Amino acid sequence: MRAGHYGRGLRVRQAVATTAGRLPARWVIHTVGPVWSPTEDRSPLLRACYQNSLVVAAELGARSVAFPLISSGVYRWPKEDAAAQALTALRTPPPSIELVRLVLFDDDARHAAERVRQR
Repeated sequence: MRAGHYGRGLRVRQAVATTAGRLPARWVIHTVGPVWSPTEDRSPLLRACYQNSLVVAAELGARSVAFPLISSGVYRWPKEDAAAQALTALRTPPPSIELVRLVLFDDDARHAAERVRQR
């Protein structure tokens, strides 16, 4: 992507699709999440990552999509709030998308998402 159209990379919240290579999927949708800030509310940017990715998926004709908990790793977004932002953004996908999954890679993320769902 960097050598092509996105030579300087994607901006936060942008989403773009590539082929999935050898992965068991048709496409990989790439997005750049915001770095968490304790002094600035960047949650609209985080939600936009999910929303823009869903738009790209719908444009491709995807019927299902899976997301990690964007920005909750090296970008230090607190997992509980990251889960809240993700679940808010993924609540109403485009009608053509039948299944949306949030893939949680560790127990901390799973417990955080469970707490958010119980609210």
